Amino acid sequence: MKLSTAFLLLAPAAAFTPGASFSRPATFLKSTEASTENKAFAKLPASVKPGVVTGKALVDLLDHAKEVGFAIPGVNVVGTNSINACMEAAAKYGGPIMVTFSKGGGQFIAGKAADNADDAASIAGTIAAAKHVREVAALYNVPVVLHTDHCQKAWLPWIDGVLAANEEYYKLHGEPLFSSHMLDLSEEPLEENIAICKEYMEKFAKLDILLEFELGVTGGEEDGVDNSDVDSARLYTQPEEVFYAYEQLSQVPNAAFTCAASFGNVHGVYAPGNVELKPVILHNTQKYISEKLGNGEDKPMKFVFHGGSGSSVEDIQYAIEAGVIKMNIDTDTQWAFWDGVRGYEAKYHDYLQGQIGNPEGDDKPNKKYYDPRMMLRAGEEAMAARLCKAAEDLKCVDVLN
Repeated sequence: MKLSTAFLLLAPAAAFTPGASFSRPATFLKSTEASTENKAFAKLPASVKPGVVTGKALVDLLDHAKEVGFAIPGVNVVGTNSINACMEAAAKYGGPIMVTFSKGGGQFIAGKAADNADDAASIAGTIAAAKHVREVAALYNVPVVLHTDHCQKAWLPWIDGVLAANEEYYKLHGEPLFSSHMLDLSEEPLEENIAICKEYMEKFAKLDILLEFELGVTGGEEDGVDNSDVDSARLYTQPEEVFYAYEQLSQVPNAAFTCAASFGNVHGVYAPGNVELKPVILHNTQKYISEKLGNGEDKPMKFVFHGGSGSSVEDIQYAIEAGVIKMNIDTDTQWAFWDGVRGYEAKYHDYLQGQIGNPEGDDKPNKKYYDPRMMLRAGEEAMAARLCKAAEDLKCVDVLN
């Protein structure tokens, strides 16, 4: 079960520094102007259009999700098959989707035989996959958030390489290639964690990129990050830590950020009773920060449920009540894809034992059965079906029109 929480904040400059002002980038101005245009989705803010969503349009989308009470599935992908399954599912359940790349996923997309010295393959694969999404996302007529997942301190060169691609894309198109990036420096001391995040927030803010960071530790193991033996006390983030991060990052003009605050989260999937989740931490943190801000808003944070494999619907929806607007999913969709492939093999087993010869005759060809597209499509369909179920749990069905 991969469950980490996060909040998103986009505070105006005046909230950061009383009386201060600054010029917003052109993309933010464009998004604001878009509010006067015809809406692409009847139930969403006018700034949100089909395809990849960035900048103010992303913030508008997440603000709306918190207000209405739904969360967006955030899905780890490893190739065009899983990417397309995400967007297919979103079109079916009628809601937005977040397509998420890990460092290892990026390397796999580039090819495991490719040279990964200095993270070259991880960087190239992540960028190539993002460009694939850019080309096809609008064809599914849904909003898509392009995101990168956990990046620990030693992996920052990966993000640096992806950030360079964002800068080039911004020069050409007036918006970043990606919608958001996550830095996971939770293994570092709090002050160092936030200091590095603040440094990157300054870079991201200039490109209208949202930053997600982590406080506390998500247990278990996933994609090269192994916290299986972590002290259980570190699985629960304190409201004071979240507010400290908020204060520091809010000093960056135009900052938009999320914070993965742990509440007993563990990567992977486990039998009931093996993991003690405490989503009440989200509610308590909302109350604490609201009191500190004194602005009268009862849910000032937008939390993100990092993962969710094996979580009860009750825990998920209780977290949504606390302002969760996105839940990451990986383990369950990995199993769903495999289960689709497994089912295909079982159904056509006797047609997959040789190129020639099957129950219909010893001379009958089997090419149409062992064509890789057949089994991969079965995996896509199963993964999309699992995501439609996740969308139901997240109250993300029919939220577009």
